Amino acid sequence: MTIRLSDYEAGAKYDGDYKADLAALQKRLQRIQVAHIVHGARAIVMLEGWDAAGKGGILQRLTARWDPRHFRLHAVAAPSDEERARHFLWRFWRDLPPTGSIALFDRSWYGRVLVERVEGFASECEWRRGYDEINAFEAQQVAAGTTLVKLFVHVTQEEQDQRLRARIDHPWKRWKTGADDFHNRSRRADYLHAMAEMFARTDTAEASWIAIDGNNKKAARIAALTAIAERLEAAVSMQPPPMTDDLAKLRTQLED
Repeated sequence: MTIRLSDYEAGAKYDGDYKADLAALQKRLQRIQVAHIVHGARAIVMLEGWDAAGKGGILQRLTARWDPRHFRLHAVAAPSDEERARHFLWRFWRDLPPTGSIALFDRSWYGRVLVERVEGFASECEWRRGYDEINAFEAQQVAAGTTLVKLFVHVTQEEQDQRLRARIDHPWKRWKTGADDFHNRSRRADYLHAMAEMFARTDTAEASWIAIDGNNKKAARIAALTAIAERLEAAVSMQPPPMTDDLAKLRTQLED
């Protein structure tokens, strides 16, 4: 059953103690990261969504209690000349996580079938071929033992407009908005069409999509962090490292 973004527009307020629930989730996620470190697991968490949908806020809260030595955040922008001279997936192979690490992607390889398709940066032959190439790429990561979590954060046009206005009006947030945001906004119908096909073609058994209603920021953050925690937790042993004989001996020295 494919994802319909119109099902994720309620924008209901978060019904709970946001601060307490967020803190509990971040503690849970901290232990999940430690489990990846000590058990040598790998994971990819990838976020797609509209401009001003709240992806950055989700990632900020996701990593609040993580050890920065064991995760990497990749903010995906337009490809460089070097990257355009190669297959579109080349630059993402370079950023795959090593053992004991989690890679985070703020936007991703789905640019091939979204912005590159809509804006004409890829030919029709290229972006149509992209679905199979993306599915194969993701299946390879999963087959190699990497957990893959794919989220799409959705907001309505009205909510996006309100957030863009707020960014422009706030002197310390203006840097986050530019002409590209408004160009993409003007082609929303084209992007919605491309997104619908993206979900239909790439929501696979190996790498399913999770849609997040981003119209209420607090509710979206809790929903996104919960979904990420559940996916990561299910794929790694949550047993802490045991007390070894060597550690026990070291512990006794502290009593001397």
